[in-house]
Amino acid sequence: MSDTARIVFTPSGRQGDVARGTNILDAARELGVDLDTVCGGRGICGRCQIVPEVGEFAKHRITSAPDALSEAGPSETTEYRGRRPLGSDRHRLGCHAEICGDVVVDVPAESQVHRQVVRKRLDVDDIDLDPVTRLYFTTVPAQELDTPRSELDMLRDALGTEWQLTELQASLPIVAEIQAALTKDREITVAVRADAIGGAHIVAAWPGFHDAIYGVAIDVGSTTIAGHLLDLTTGEALASSGRMNPQIKFGEDLMSRVSYVMMNPGGEVDLTQAVREALDELVGELATEAEVDRGDILELVLVGNPIMHHLFLGLDAVPLGGAPFPLATDGAVHVAASDIGIHCRPTTEVYVLPCIAGHVGADTAGAIVSERPDQSDEFQLLVDVGTNAEIVLGNGEQLLAASSPTGPAFEGAQITSGQRATVGAIERVRIDRETLEPKIKVIGADAWSDEPEFAEQTKDIPITGICGSGIIEVVAEMMLAGVISADGVVDGSLAERSPRIIADDRTFSYVLHEGEPRILVTQNDVRAIQLAKAALYAGIKLLMDHRGITEVDTIRLAGAFGSHIDPVYAVALGLVPDCPIDKVTAAGNAAGTGAVMTLLSATARREIEALIPQIVKIETATEADFQQHFVEAMAIPHATAEYPHLSEAIDLPERRFANAAAAGESSGRRRRRSSARKESP
Repeated sequence: MSDTARIVFTPSGRQGDVARGTNILDAARELGVDLDTVCGGRGICGRCQIVPEVGEFAKHRITSAPDALSEAGPSETTEYRGRRPLGSDRHRLGCHAEICGDVVVDVPAESQVHRQVVRKRLDVDDIDLDPVTRLYFTTVPAQELDTPRSELDMLRDALGTEWQLTELQASLPIVAEIQAALTKDREITVAVRADAIGGAHIVAAWPGFHDAIYGVAIDVGSTTIAGHLLDLTTGEALASSGRMNPQIKFGEDLMSRVSYVMMNPGGEVDLTQAVREALDELVGELATEAEVDRGDILELVLVGNPIMHHLFLGLDAVPLGGAPFPLATDGAVHVAASDIGIHCRPTTEVYVLPCIAGHVGADTAGAIVSERPDQSDEFQLLVDVGTNAEIVLGNGEQLLAASSPTGPAFEGAQITSGQRATVGAIERVRIDRETLEPKIKVIGADAWSDEPEFAEQTKDIPITGICGSGIIEVVAEMMLAGVISADGVVDGSLAERSPRIIADDRTFSYVLHEGEPRILVTQNDVRAIQLAKAALYAGIKLLMDHRGITEVDTIRLAGAFGSHIDPVYAVALGLVPDCPIDKVTAAGNAAGTGAVMTLLSATARREIEALIPQIVKIETATEADFQQHFVEAMAIPHATAEYPHLSEAIDLPERRFANAAAAGESSGRRRRRSSARKESP
């Protein structure tokens, strides 16, 4: 048996071999994993808690056995006196649990020093308040001995007379609520939910006057889950909160989670339980923040990509892992909150927006509700940039939709110094065209690195890597500064001109930040971004071909990541086609906004349910032209496309190819002079 064991930390993905007998906290320190501690490993603070995972992890090529860690002793059980209680019977103290074999351990968000910056926020324009559930207050006459009637019938009569409500239905538990309320007071408030076929159901009852009911809209993303609690009587947003999706420990991207299910029989139960517990906890957090009773939350709306949609509903997501990517259901779903593990009132209902296609989900439907490209006279391109980009193109005449497999590079995975958007991540980059020296901005500081305030603002913020927006900017800036050619090759000859260009095995890398750690942009990093952006651009171009257009009028970048991309760099990298730069704008968390709008508007629900079947779905995997579009889009920004609109914002360098074949393919194109952005940031 080897003297070392392999340990994998999630969600960071950091891994390495350590000596058997090493405790988890020391292993985390050795591998640079973000694991909190205040007491220095004395078992007092309880901040270093981790959760060992058990099973086959094909992605990491290890088996994590139940005995991979030392047994929990009294200091973690009967004698534990830590300031922070142990999260569950599976939680272990990192400073006490010793490594006995190959193991996968999850570091919960509360045990991380630098926790995820959840950037999803609520941004809803004025909408007509039209919730499916409304409150009605009425007075029910007292019972009379000579004309006895049921309390339910008398309530129906009162509501019919005062509010013109007819044919009201009520389940047995609600009949009991009504009876109890009328026993206390002949004045009563009821909540009535209108269904999609014209029926109406009493779903709650309170004695006397009750003036508030609430709803929660949740965007269930593959990386983050964001929720908003709203007052259904006023439309006011009372609380917003977000958290990491706990499924990350089963796989960084969606396909790895599907693979986990395929490799681990019963794994779908783990994935479903994890996300449902997170949803229930999020609803509790929102209620606590808003200081409302969970029993007064009567409506929930959920959106998510098709795989997340299937997993939180408890449906089999494995078929979505391969062609023809069939959905179990594509229509809107109505389900009791209690049936998916969310504890509110027994009659609380969850509404899930319809899916569009196998990889174009309810989150895209929500984005359409928010952006309404179907009501536009212009050709609008709506893109949600993520591990699987979702694309909608069209106008009031017709909408087309597709997905494109961009992979996790834009979220920091597959990038040497890549990471998620946490404090200390580089998010903005500029490279001097003459000296090739960079200046950076990091999350948690307002100043650029060439400003005097930067050192003070970052003295307690370790600069740890590059997040998605930073990755896009640094690769685009490397192209604009001539560090890389149009076909993405790092120019090693520039090493004579700048110490920022260094030899890296048989290729070259760019030193973005000198420090600990040293942050490089390698040739492989550039290639990973090229592959990701080419897949997205090719998907967009296919939709444009099907619609018969050569350019779009407006581009909306949706999602938490898309909202932080500088429009100039989105075009300069070739992430999206050329477009007037002032027409390339952030849509915010459009999926979450759409969820809020369908929470507050029954009309919005009816309209999106009617629109979805009319959308033309394009399957990129079966399109003959996809490969050609992909190859041309590998160049930065593109091998053949012209960029008149981008040229109005920046001076593009001459399109220079390191590969002779690529240069031949691009012959005859108009060349542009090398300079800088016309308007400096």
